[in-house]
Amino acid sequence: MENKSYGDIIGSSSAPYGNQLAQHCGLATSYFGVSHPSLPNYLAATSGSTWGISDDNPPSSHPLQVSSIFGQIGSSASYEESMPSNCDLTDSYPYAVKHNPEAYYVPVRTACQSKDVPLDSFDANALPAFSFVTPNLCNDMHDCSVATGDAWLQSFIPRILSSADYQAGKTAIFLTWDEDDNSSNNQVPMIVLSEYTAPGTRSGTGFDHYALLRTTEELLGVGFLGGAAAATDMRPSFHL
Repeated sequence: MENKSYGDIIGSSSAPYGNQLAQHCGLATSYFGVSHPSLPNYLAATSGSTWGISDDNPPSSHPLQVSSIFGQIGSSASYEESMPSNCDLTDSYPYAVKHNPEAYYVPVRTACQSKDVPLDSFDANALPAFSFVTPNLCNDMHDCSVATGDAWLQSFIPRILSSADYQAGKTAIFLTWDEDDNSSNNQVPMIVLSEYTAPGTRSGTGFDHYALLRTTEELLGVGFLGGAAAATDMRPSFHL
């Protein structure tokens, strides 16, 4: 999700579903984005570095010859809402390539052609080991309201919760925002959903997008990329 601070969501009457999840699942109360604007946060969460990028330019400006979680995990996919075609490297509103990190990593460009797909291809009952899901510019709260994005989450998240893999404890969901709106020290919501996370679990431990990458890598049994190596593992806090 996009550009909302912790206080924009948690406790907001505009986000009833998000708050329902926060109350009945796990909530990190001290989770932060690592930069501004969007793109470097997406890169940090998937490759362990911002690579010095401080803009939202497309892959043609930032062809990154670096390792990423998409290369670490053979079974992975990106699901991008409103993307016109697989691994689309340019904007096509309401699809924004800056919110599709897999498109920036040159070493996985061939795999990107088959694994970075429109959200219409999402099947909660046939997911790969790692999935990265991005709503479009309206439903991610970037261009539309918190209420619009919250309604989207209410239609999408239950698809995963009702899947056999989730109910069997084989799937964890990390719901977060890339950055705040420059009003709150970049603190953003992070909601953790799993069969092992007790309802109402709260953690005040300091986490960020590097911690998310480390936790994902820990869960999938692969090595740590960049900033993930020194980041705090989220698994103990949420019993993953």
